[in-house]
Amino acid sequence: MSRGDIPSRRVVLKGALAAGALSAVPVPALAVSSGAPVRNPLIERRADPHIHRHTDGFYYFTGTAPEYDRIVLRRSRTLRGLATADESVIWRKHTSGDMGAHIWAPELHRVDGAWYVYFAAGRADDVWRIRIWVLENTHPDPFRGTWTEKGRLTTAWDTFSLDATTFTHRGTRYLAWAQHEPDMDNNTGVFLSRMANPWTLTGPQVRLTTPEYDWECVGFKVNEGPAVIQRNGRVFMTYSASATDHHYCMGLLTADDRADLLDPASWTKSPAPVFASSGTTGQYGPGHNSFTVAEDGRTDVLVYHARQYKEITGDPLNDPNRHTRVQPLGWRPDGTPDFGVPVADGPVPGLTLRRGTDAGV
Repeated sequence: MSRGDIPSRRVVLKGALAAGALSAVPVPALAVSSGAPVRNPLIERRADPHIHRHTDGFYYFTGTAPEYDRIVLRRSRTLRGLATADESVIWRKHTSGDMGAHIWAPELHRVDGAWYVYFAAGRADDVWRIRIWVLENTHPDPFRGTWTEKGRLTTAWDTFSLDATTFTHRGTRYLAWAQHEPDMDNNTGVFLSRMANPWTLTGPQVRLTTPEYDWECVGFKVNEGPAVIQRNGRVFMTYSASATDHHYCMGLLTADDRADLLDPASWTKSPAPVFASSGTTGQYGPGHNSFTVAEDGRTDVLVYHARQYKEITGDPLNDPNRHTRVQPLGWRPDGTPDFGVPVADGPVPGLTLRRGTDAGV
């Protein structure tokens, strides 16, 4: 997600958010499949997709609904099963005040024995005053128990911020996110900080990248949607750039596994996009990705959204047809990721599912 005209004024939150809670809805039913290749689009009209393969053997999916009004959750024992798995609403936007508009880019993470959802939201009366918020569910099953609002994740500045993701590196938990830095001539850059707990940052908050190349500045100057994968002695962080139309694309930051991740000098920025629109395959504006692994436990999988057409009437954010897609992530002999191009709609090469049962519960 991105926003073009970030207000120049800085508005301070008035008071703390009163804690709220929403009991999770019933568990979805079992979905049985005869077995077939994984097909794209995997899930229609779900942008900013996040798929988490948990130790319980399930894939958990969440993403942005085009109405921008709720947080949804699916699960399946297979990637293909996510396409037909029942979808549960685990939280809805507030009718007034904070978290009342633009519910964007949720991510589901299991941290310290609890489930957390990180998401962005605006105010009902100021829809572009977007900040990062956190939900918690201490039940082992995220479809059960109660989702409690932990409040806003406070960053160094009270400015436009979104797209939080969390990961651990050498025993330390980090949060990466996108934010508008005061006095910077851009919409958002990507930042990194250590975490004191799943809803609190601690120590320095450093900027890893800001839009600088032409391909990062088409329409709007945007770096957002960070995602991390650690392989081959390195830490790779993807991010998305430019406006959310067919110019949307992905960039890459790389750090040595032994480096200090909070030192911006530890990161090398690729000078060209690593994943972009393809007229040949008919996929436009790929981005806001996450990573998961195939059922074989070895094949890395790139999860992203894209549209099937280039031309959009009006604001791209009002176009609902960003669909969730998946494809294998390749690796070059030098240990760097090979994203290739977004594959055409239909069966996904390299992700043929073994025959069996897709469990929706």
